[in-house]
Order: sequence, then C-alpha cells, then structure tokens
Amino acid sequence: MTEQERSRSSPGQDRAAGRLRWEPVAELWAFDESGPAEWTLDSLAAAARAERIEVGRLQVRRILFRRGRALAPHPVLDAVEGPGLRPKRTRIIGLYTHPPDDATVICADELGPVIPRTFPPAPAWSPDGRRIKAELDYSRGPEKTWVYGALRVRDGQQITMTASSRNSVFYQRFLQQVEDANPTGEIWIVTDNLSSHNSLSTRTWLEEHPRIHHSFIPVGACWLNLQEGWWRIFRKAALAGRSFANPDDIAQATTLATDQLNSRARPWVWGRAAPPTRSLRRRYVYLL
Repeated sequence: MTEQERSRSSPGQDRAAGRLRWEPVAELWAFDESGPAEWTLDSLAAAARAERIEVGRLQVRRILFRRGRALAPHPVLDAVEGPGLRPKRTRIIGLYTHPPDDATVICADELGPVIPRTFPPAPAWSPDGRRIKAELDYSRGPEKTWVYGALRVRDGQQITMTASSRNSVFYQRFLQQVEDANPTGEIWIVTDNLSSHNSLSTRTWLEEHPRIHHSFIPVGACWLNLQEGWWRIFRKAALAGRSFANPDDIAQATTLATDQLNSRARPWVWGRAAPPTRSLRRRYVYLL
C-alpha cells in the first residue's frame, strides 16, 4: 500500500455537508507475520489508529455488520492471543474420539456447594391427643461441601472427593487421587479454566507430576465436558429428595452413589449413534 493510498484512508472534513466525511478504508494487512492469526475488535481499532484513522471498537463492529461480516463471539479465549473456540473444540473432541496412545482421558469438574440442611424434630403429641405442628424453623448450615468428580471416558469409572472449598490445595489433592488411580501412561484432564486449576501453586505442582496434562474447555462451552452428564445421574442417585445434617452425611452419600454407579458403568462415547438404515417397503403392482 503506497503513501498516497494511506493518505486517502484518513478522515476528511466535508465542508459542503458540514460533517465528517470518511474515505474508503484501505485493506488492512499484517506487517509482521509472527503476530496474531485472528483479528479482534480491539486489534482492528488499534490497527486503524496506527493508520491515523480515529475509530472506536463499537464503530468497527458496526462497519463489519454493515459489510456483512462479523467476528466470532469469542475470537480469542486465552489470556494471550491464541486459538479460538473452534480449534479448542476440535482438540477436545479429538481426545474423546481418538485419544493418544497409552493415554487416559479424564473429565473433571466440581459440583456444589452442597449445603447441609437441618430440620427440628416434631414435638410429638399434645396432652389432649392432638398432633402439635412443628415450628417453621429452617436454616442452612455453614458447612458448605463441594464434590470433586473425575470421569474416565474409556470405561465410565468415576472418582469423587468431597471438600470444604474449591481452592488449589483440594484440587491438587484430587489430582493426586486421579494419578494414583491411573498409574501408567499420560493423563489428559478436560476441565474448565477455574482459578484453582491454573494457579501458580497448581502449575508448580504439575511440574513435579509431568504425566498430567490439562485441556481447558472454552468459555461458555460446558457441554464439551462429559462430567456434566455424569453429574445429572449423580444428583438423582445421591442428592435428590434428601437432607443432610453435616458434611459427613454428604461424603457418605457421595461414596455410596459413586460405588453404585461404578458397578454398572459403561464407556462414554462422544456423539450420537448413527441412525438405523430405513428399509423401504416392497411395492406391489396389481394388474386388473
């Protein structure tokens, strides 16, 4: 692009109309091929300001919309310029359908908080033979409990652990249980990018456990985590219609439900099965 073309791309004052007149903007191209491979609204606005075109982020969005172009909802999902939604989705689905050789794919997530609920006992019968109604005294206990879960995709076996918080200490303890349950090969963990999953303490811990690798799901794509489907089954087996007096009761219900579900576990397969082929009915032609 020549200097003359660059000068025509800057805004000018239309004295006849008394308002700003925008010349056609020249095509933006990357001066450095080592830069980001995808454009965002901020990077487009910054590139326009570098060409002496004063334009804002929302103006860039309006211009792209009028030209029939739009950026992806999450063009850059990493803290730095990196792959977007589609490459991350392809990588995670590839772990489900074609896992690496001698590797174990684990889907991990946290459920909760599960809060103990206490109800006062009924005061039995009154002296005149009537049932005394229990007072409406319902309170939530302060002991919040989180349930950690890790689903092994190849056989459907589950590892659960209860904790009082979702901090890095409990997450590292949970990762240690996952590593002990899978003593050989690499371990790929599909989970969300929670602060405790990517903290400095967790990254330091992972340096001492090189077999464990993380594959974080994109923002707003929890459906990529198969553990979410297992949580739905777990809620019906362990939590539905029950009240717990303390965290120990929650831990016991979690252990019993996990053992029952593991006894009839099956491999988790990504995607729907192919529809059965429809057989056409044989047609007969009757001649009178």
